[in-house]
Amino acid sequence: MLKLTDFETNHNGQHIALYTLRNSHGLVASVTNFGARLAELWVPDRKGKLADIVLGYNSIAQYLDNRGERFLGAICGRYANRIAHGHLIIGSKVYQLSTNDHGNTLHGGTRGLDSVVWTVVEADDSHVLLRYLSPDGEEGFPGNLAIDVCYKLTDDNALDITFSANTDQPTHVNLTHHSFFNLRGEGNGNINGHRLTIRASRYLPVDSNLIPTGEVASVKDTPMDFRSPSLIGNRLHDNCEQLALAGGYDHCWMLDDWQPRQMQLAATVEDSFSGRHMDVLTDQPAIQFYGGNFFDGETVSKDGRATYDHRGALALETQQCPDAPHHPQFPSTMLSPGETYSHRCIYRFTTID
Repeated sequence: MLKLTDFETNHNGQHIALYTLRNSHGLVASVTNFGARLAELWVPDRKGKLADIVLGYNSIAQYLDNRGERFLGAICGRYANRIAHGHLIIGSKVYQLSTNDHGNTLHGGTRGLDSVVWTVVEADDSHVLLRYLSPDGEEGFPGNLAIDVCYKLTDDNALDITFSANTDQPTHVNLTHHSFFNLRGEGNGNINGHRLTIRASRYLPVDSNLIPTGEVASVKDTPMDFRSPSLIGNRLHDNCEQLALAGGYDHCWMLDDWQPRQMQLAATVEDSFSGRHMDVLTDQPAIQFYGGNFFDGETVSKDGRATYDHRGALALETQQCPDAPHHPQFPSTMLSPGETYSHRCIYRFTTID
């Protein structure tokens, strides 16, 4: 497990540390306040053996170095996913955001919520509450945005993540948690043999820069159909323009039966080798499934035995729709003064025979 001393440091006058959560069944989750990120998550297999199933680094120095995969385990925002051309219009005013992805804004820009030090408000053995005030104009976004994120490890073997935010000016908000999971254990092969279900009959096609085209398309008769459990790797090489554009799966699914502020089961993943099964529950309208297309083997796993290779992990990010400010047919991401943004995501673990 990670050493607390490897995460104790001061960065630009702010204290960074590691906060370890435990439940009665032996699960362990560690969170650092740099990027409000999940640094490790130890979950039992069918025989009760624990393994760390999320990708990450062994020390805060590696996260600060930022030469590898930037978003491992982080909270992403102020707008998770992509905004085309980094361009917002609110009322009669145009806002130019920081662009960091082919001229677009990805996960909040050059210095998003993943790259700042959060204040720890509360911490004990079961939860940690983090807070950050994103100042007006940060990465180009309007309004002072006060954000709380709470990680809680529960005795029913769930990691429960809640978000809330308030603003003093109209702004767009879309936050997400961005862990990369491998249910066999981090660095232990690829996830093509994981079996995935997504409770969605529609998804958002993208262009060559992975920006939604605006179409809301049916998954029927396409490799995007995960309404029944399917091996992730089974259709990766189908003749499909969307898979070719993204180099695999990196798309947003619109969840069936979504109702605001109502929790529902969004997706499930299971690995027959380890027996680990993960449910993803949320109150958000969409989920982004990313299949690890850009891992290149340059990052060494936390246990030092392997590297993070192509398709070595998956992300299931509950969220609003990417580029929603440019597509009025998507659920609105506008947050006004006096309103509260809220979001809940639960990753719950069981085993299969």
